[in-house]
Amino acid sequence: MSDTTTSDVDLVGDETTLNIARAALLAALTGAFAIVGSIPIPFSPVPFTLQVLGVFLAGLLLGPVWGAASMLLYLVAGAVGAPVFAGGSAGIGVLAGQTGGYLFSYPVAAAAAGYLAHGGSELTDLRVVPPIRPLAGMTAAIVIIYALGTAQFAFVNDVGLVEALTLASLPFIPGDVFKMFIALVLIRSGSLNEHVLPK
Repeated sequence: MSDTTTSDVDLVGDETTLNIARAALLAALTGAFAIVGSIPIPFSPVPFTLQVLGVFLAGLLLGPVWGAASMLLYLVAGAVGAPVFAGGSAGIGVLAGQTGGYLFSYPVAAAAAGYLAHGGSELTDLRVVPPIRPLAGMTAAIVIIYALGTAQFAFVNDVGLVEALTLASLPFIPGDVFKMFIALVLIRSGSLNEHVLPK
């Protein structure tokens, strides 16, 4: 009886450790996307980055709970000074600034993407589910990111929501749709699960 209990505890501990490692890896990947993929856009004060791809992958690969945890870890790392926000920036000031709403949305967006893609909190094999499920999850994530991002952008810059949406969200729709399909291809191929995430 005690051996079985100890074995169960060990398995739970191993699984938690593995999930923490995966969450940390996706947080680091999102930070890398923010640095190497940051491109200023002439017609918008918000730069183009690949961060949203990291949000998609966190939710799809880790599910809603650990996907959200991964993005929370990413935010904490940036808040305490790790240069993981767009262009290698960091600090509370970034979170309180005009693009902070996008960052704050990431845990919620990853959770939504993971929940809708997997059909709940338990992980499923996304290589065999209908592609509409991960696409629906990523679409929901985009709506959440744009909603919170636009709201904080409007508040910080004291502009209307329509102007904020025009400047800070609408220009990024084509790029984010492209990121959705990149994420879908990666997930359906299973290459990230097999070759990148720790097992």
